[in-house]
Amino acid sequence: MATRSAEASTAAPALQHTAQIKARLGRAEGQIRGIQRMYEEGRPCLEILDQLSAARAALGAVALLVIEDHVSGCFEPAAGLDLDEARATQLLTAIARAARR
Repeated sequence: MATRSAEASTAAPALQHTAQIKARLGRAEGQIRGIQRMYEEGRPCLEILDQLSAARAALGAVALLVIEDHVSGCFEPAAGLDLDEARATQLLTAIARAARR
């Protein structure tokens, strides 16, 4: 069970991508509603699967933005790191590549 101090250390910092994340989540929400309508209307399964794949990719892109904010706003300061921009970019690129697999 997490202690209160551990919970406090994971509190949301000021995020760099808040507006971008909110916009992408809104689009993904609309996409999911569209998929639900497609299913209810009896659209072909392959069309639905294509849209599900697109929605998954959209959410994956949001996840990478959240990870980027976490690295720069939570992880780096909590670990006492001072990553320069090149090293932070390298870390995020590695995470993105691993996430695609």
